[in-house]
Amino acid sequence: MEPFGQFGRLLILFGALLIVLGVVLTLAPRIPFLGSLPGDIHLKGKNWSFHFPIATSIVVSVVLTVLLNLFFRR
Repeated sequence: MEPFGQFGRLLILFGALLIVLGVVLTLAPRIPFLGSLPGDIHLKGKNWSFHFPIATSIVVSVVLTVLLNLFFRR
C-alpha cells in the first residue's frame, strides 16, 4: 500500500472521531442525570463553587469500558 494511503485512513479515522465527539458534546446536556447523581460532590461558598462529578465519572467510565470491550474484542 502507498504510504499516503495509510495517512489518508488515519485522517479519516480522526475525522470520524471528531464527529462522534461533537455529537456527544451536543447531546450531553440533554441527558438529565449526568452531573447530578448521588455521589457527585458540589460545594458552594460565598464567592466560589466547586463541582466534582465522581459518580458520573464512574458511570461514564464503566459504560465506555463495556462498549470498547464489545467493539475491540478479538
